[in-house]
This record gives sequence, C-alpha cells and structure tokens, in this order.
Amino acid sequence: MTLRAVVKGVGHYLPDRVVPNSEFEARIETTDEWIRTRSGIERRHFVAEGQTTCDIGTLAAQAALADAGLTPGDIDAVIVATSTPDFTFPSAATTIQAALGMERGFAFDVQAVCAGFVYALTNADALIRSGQANRVLVIGAETFSRLMDWDDRATSVLFGDGAGALVLEAEEGERGILASDLNSDGRFRDLLYVDGGTATGMTGHLRMQGREVFRHAVEKLAKTAHAALEKAGLSAADVDWVVPHQANLRIISATAQKMGLSMDKVVVTVQDHGNTSAASIPLALSVGKARGQIKTGDLVVTEAIGGGLAWGSVVIRW
Repeated sequence: MTLRAVVKGVGHYLPDRVVPNSEFEARIETTDEWIRTRSGIERRHFVAEGQTTCDIGTLAAQAALADAGLTPGDIDAVIVATSTPDFTFPSAATTIQAALGMERGFAFDVQAVCAGFVYALTNADALIRSGQANRVLVIGAETFSRLMDWDDRATSVLFGDGAGALVLEAEEGERGILASDLNSDGRFRDLLYVDGGTATGMTGHLRMQGREVFRHAVEKLAKTAHAALEKAGLSAADVDWVVPHQANLRIISATAQKMGLSMDKVVVTVQDHGNTSAASIPLALSVGKARGQIKTGDLVVTEAIGGGLAWGSVVIRW
C-alpha cells in the first residue's frame, strides 16, 4: 500500500468585523454594484485592532485539531502559509506553535502569497512521505487589511482577513494527497506585489495590474490543475469538487469553464470572504465540509495563483 498524507481535520476562523461593500462607498469612488460585478465580492472580514495573523491562525488551528480529535501534542510539524506574518522573524509558525502549547516538533513558514497554501500542502505531503513527520498541521492565515492602500479602489475592495487549517496524517491507502504541481515565474513580479520591505524600510501597500493578473490566472490555473490530475492518473471528469483560490468570481468561473467543469462542482466563498490570499483555500475547504459539500472519498482539486507569479495545484482524495 502507498503511504499518503490524509486529511484528518479542517477548521477556520473569521474575524468578528464584517465589512459590506457599502462601507467603501463613503470612502472611495465605488458602489456595491461595481464591486459585485467585477469581483463577485459582497462582504469581507477585517481583524480587530491588536488582533494579529498569528492570533487568527491559532484559532483556525485549534478548530482543525478539534475536528480531527487530536491535541497539539499529537502534531509533529506546523507549516504556516502567510504573506502577512506578525514580524519579519520569528516565523508565524513558531509563534503559533507556542500559542498552541506545543513543546516538540518543528515549525516554519511558506511564502508564496495566494499560492502559499498549495505550496504548504505540497511540503507537508513531502514531509509525511519521507517519514520526517507523521502528523502535520498546515495553516493559511492572513491580515491583508493591513497592506491596503485605501485610496486605490481597484485593490482595496478585494481583500479580507481570515485563517484556515488542515491536519494531515500519514496513512496507507487510497485517500490523501495524490499529486501536486508547483510553478513560478519571477519575470511577472511587477504584476502583483507589495511596494515595501527591508529594501524600502516601510511596510508598503499592495499593487496589482488587475487585467494582466486575470489573464495569467485563467490560463495558468486550468493548466496546473490538469497537470496535477494527469500526475495522479485522473482527469477532470473524475473531479467531485474544485476548491480554488477565492480571488475573483470571474476568474473562478472562467477557470472552471476552461477545465470543462460545471460551477455546480466548484466551492465558492469569495462573496463572503473576499480574497484572503493564502487563507482562502483552507477557509473554503472548511466551509465546504461544513456545508455538506465535501465528503469522505470525494476527489478534490485545489488550485491557486499569487504574486511572484507563483501558482500550483493539489489533488486530494478526501
């Protein structure tokens, strides 16, 4: 039998503050209709003053552990996908490890922006397959509200805060992560980036060439999903659910069409969460399970693209 990384638990956390589109109308030149038409977003969540990425990541992790029926002491490794860590260092992962009360194992961050959770899942799968870890907690957590230029109506209305987590465990059988496909191309870094960091001495704001990102996203997301399915010896016809990065409803719809799949097979949460970057896929997986959409034995494809450009996909037998 083949050793695989099997999903044992999933959970998420959304900050209490809900921000409807109408809240932007008083601040910038936009309307609820404009935002919905171009993105499908109706509302998003923002963290409270003093609430951090690690705070919400810890809450999502606790929810996933409870869903798995495990304790922090059962976990061998923690991987956090984030572009908005609390500090340059130490890592968000070690901060969350301490907050959970873990006194063993190891923890590290993965930074691939919106594709971060796909990269983190692939790393967790490799750790389990190689015998480095038996159980891995994979978290996506973001506070993108702290990177927004509130005068930029093209980007400020798109993003939200949140966290999601999965518990993976080594198990022999047919369930678990079947295949993954990762890619990046740094030539396109100027299409989506933050204009701050150690090079500038400031935090900076998110900048995006929306039209170009849209074009790359639809082409690259469908291609990577097909590539991962081919590695698993499967095709789009075998897919029960696509759980895409929740950036824009038009991108999600166009990608599904390019894959030859009905939107009835796509888990969509972008209307309620906005773009939560590396947190969007685990959030959608958790919500999809809670809705009764994703069930044991289902074939699930996750795919995402983010700044870098970095993109990829993972095929999971749930």
